[in-house]
Amino acid sequence: MVHIMGHRGAPAYEPENTLRSVARALDMGVAAVEVDVQLTRDGRLVVIHDETVDRTTNGAGWVRDLTFAQVRELDAGQGERIPALEEVVDLVRSRGAHLVVEVKQPEAAPACLEFFRGHPNVENMHLISFWHPLVRWLKEQEPRLRTGVLMVGCPADPVGLARAALAEALVLHFAYVTPELVAAAHAQGLLVYIWNIDAPAWLPPYLEMKVDGIGSNRPDVLIEYLRKR
Repeated sequence: MVHIMGHRGAPAYEPENTLRSVARALDMGVAAVEVDVQLTRDGRLVVIHDETVDRTTNGAGWVRDLTFAQVRELDAGQGERIPALEEVVDLVRSRGAHLVVEVKQPEAAPACLEFFRGHPNVENMHLISFWHPLVRWLKEQEPRLRTGVLMVGCPADPVGLARAALAEALVLHFAYVTPELVAAAHAQGLLVYIWNIDAPAWLPPYLEMKVDGIGSNRPDVLIEYLRKR
């Protein structure tokens, strides 16, 4: 059965990439939550999508130029703070869901490796990135890590690129996914995750393709559709 993933939590209802948003998605019954991580000036992993804090907080500046303490002073919406990665990991783990962490910058790779290496719940997480050499390096350094590669558009051989990166998952925008691609990925032992579908009317073709995970900003809408179906 396909897994519905909360994309940055449940951002149609709550401030994205906050504990409030992640908790809302978990309350909706998602199987997984996807979040993004950036590295602060003092080497802490924080959950935020952009390289700057301008769009999603009341502050301004590059995340990499701010200390963890400075980041924590900002309002990420409705009084929420930008979470430390460990806070999100603990929340998702406590609810028995899967966590997908997108590494946004190559510089964060060593910190991610240190964080996840030996983590008791490492088998229930995926680290994904558009930076395929980063994905391969993480897998080589810690084989227990489960990884995935994100693609810009759809390159000529996405399955080959995923295999070259030693990834277990192929992550694509839904518009580029075809039955042939899913079949080829599954034949190579790869999971196929797609983003982002927010309306049930778009779901049927991808359910027939048997994709493994579907990201959504409105995961409750997809979950309710699947229950009725």
